[in-house]
Amino acid sequence: MAKLSYTRDELMASHAYARPHERAGYLLHGGFLADGTYVSPRVLNRWPAVKAWQEQLTANGWPLIDATVQLLKRGAYPNIPQERHLLSHGYGQPFWNSLTITGVIEARGRALCDLEAPDFQTIIEDDISQTCTGHLHKGLLYAHGADEGGDPAEPQYGAHDAMWFAARDLVFGADRYPLPEVPENIGRPDMGRLMPQLPAGFEQLILLLMNVLMIEVRAECFFSFCCAIMRDKDVFTDRREQAEEAAAMVERIRTDEAIHVGYLQTAISEMRSFTFKTVDGGTVKGKDLIDPIWEGMVHWHAVTQADFAREQTREAIRAGLEKTPDGVRLFAEFDSMDDMAKVA
Repeated sequence: MAKLSYTRDELMASHAYARPHERAGYLLHGGFLADGTYVSPRVLNRWPAVKAWQEQLTANGWPLIDATVQLLKRGAYPNIPQERHLLSHGYGQPFWNSLTITGVIEARGRALCDLEAPDFQTIIEDDISQTCTGHLHKGLLYAHGADEGGDPAEPQYGAHDAMWFAARDLVFGADRYPLPEVPENIGRPDMGRLMPQLPAGFEQLILLLMNVLMIEVRAECFFSFCCAIMRDKDVFTDRREQAEEAAAMVERIRTDEAIHVGYLQTAISEMRSFTFKTVDGGTVKGKDLIDPIWEGMVHWHAVTQADFAREQTREAIRAGLEKTPDGVRLFAEFDSMDDMAKVA
């Protein structure tokens, strides 16, 4: 029978690496096995645990919620032909900005290390000791934060923030452009109480888990976009070797992020199956509590935020291009490649 209960130390354990992860002047987390395979940090037991919890849930008749890019209603913007157009005309700042902003936002994820997660058992009637939800406060959230912004206990190792900066420096060279302005928040804003049946702290954590899961789903789209651009032999022609290494770096981040999607998807799916105790002394079925909120979260990330970000990005590119020679024509050509505009 698969193991379903873990200690914090077990969930934080890493593989024994044959060599460290050092690239582009950065000492990074994770490492390589003897056969050259990259392995993420802290997944020696995290992955087996998540898979076992998923199998237990589905065996009990509860499917995992969809957490794939099929949830997204909009493609990447700029799209690949548009980005190729910009880069082929020497205008790399939008892509530089995207890589930099992603790294800065990843660094903020370290806040999960400091999050005092409550024990969900206090508001759930079911026994959750052998579930993902029952382990959120036993290292799962801390491990996620350490992956994103670095483990406070091992500050010598860079995490996803440094990995994105390394990928950026590989394709462009260090300090190619000035640092961009970074959004304050990329998650759904506070909408007020959405689950008044629960204590506010638990509601806030559930909404955080949903927000972060959708950010991870959006990130998968960005991984594919970055790898396609970095591996395009018609761009970064003077830095092809470095660009290929940058794509490999993005693939390592992608490998790391898979466990985040896995445990968040599992926890939210499990919550649908539980019976929650309400603040008024009653109970509510998890499915009735979770489903409408999750539907709204998906729509905000997949449509509302995607459309808002597209317009902001388009305007920034227009303003930047029009400061360059022949920029008006280049922007018109750029706009003509917008497949979403054609659909609309």
